[in-house]
Amino acid sequence: MADVAERAGVSRTLVSFILDGKPGASEETRQRVLAIAREIGYRPDSAARLLAQGRSRTLGVMTDVRQLFQAELVTEIYPAAEHLGYEVLLSANLPDRTEGAVVDSLLSHRCGALILLGPNEEPAFFRELATRAPVVVACRRLPGLDADTPLATVRTNDAKGIRQAVDYLVGLGHRRIHHVDGGTDPGSADRSRAYKSAMRAHGLADEITVIPGAHNEEAGAAAARAMLAEPSLPTAVLAGNDRCALGILDVFTRAGIAVPEQVSLVGYDDSRLSENPRIDLTTIHQDAPQIARNTVELAVQMLVDGAPRTSDVVLEPTLIVRGTTAAPRG
Repeated sequence: MADVAERAGVSRTLVSFILDGKPGASEETRQRVLAIAREIGYRPDSAARLLAQGRSRTLGVMTDVRQLFQAELVTEIYPAAEHLGYEVLLSANLPDRTEGAVVDSLLSHRCGALILLGPNEEPAFFRELATRAPVVVACRRLPGLDADTPLATVRTNDAKGIRQAVDYLVGLGHRRIHHVDGGTDPGSADRSRAYKSAMRAHGLADEITVIPGAHNEEAGAAAARAMLAEPSLPTAVLAGNDRCALGILDVFTRAGIAVPEQVSLVGYDDSRLSENPRIDLTTIHQDAPQIARNTVELAVQMLVDGAPRTSDVVLEPTLIVRGTTAAPRG
């Protein structure tokens, strides 16, 4: 930048303003400075810019260590960050540790930007946080994102994924399809709404049944026991995520209910465990490598440039058919 300023006969501050697109120079001076910058091959030094802003080349990542899919995201985040020359610092989101405490811990270690995996806080929390550092929220939809605020989301189209699952089950001949939701967990509300909408679209409004749950095995097991206590079972169950589906599968199997012969079962996430031959779970696939790469790239881009290039990155889901689904008997 000093070389450009010397050759153009202007101050380094003015060169900085011009290269950052700020006002303060005549059009003639701006064009001369830009031409000289192109001629000598000037490129902005992102590391120096971050240093001047008091930020580091470390990305802080909040994760729930109990969630299998988030573990897969972390596995992919590390190489994506290293490829761009950034370090990763993890902090765990635990039942007795608030998300605010996790964020404060990451910021106290001078993390330049934050990647939050499946957070539960209200939207206002993230907007306030974005005034302190760029924030990327993964696997959750946030309403009313502002393109001028360093806050972005990377997620799968949950509604489309659920519709794919319901369409597939109905196509097999199922009508009594129950949904075990994720309670207050991220994505749960969108998935429940999509289930109800898809059932209505197939003329199955009278068959809509949502069983309260959560994105863990214990909630799935409790939902399965509730279904077993009813006079009759559904022919198919759509779980809020794979962990919930595993809890359902365990209780049904122990009770002698054959899956899929008596009840078909579908999960959501396509975590590594779902493809285990002993489980072989039909599920909705979320692309962990793509989610990870997009979160890292957005975090770095906002760290360097400020506003995000896009506020909401939405990836496509894919139905993965395995051994826990089949046509209903009779």
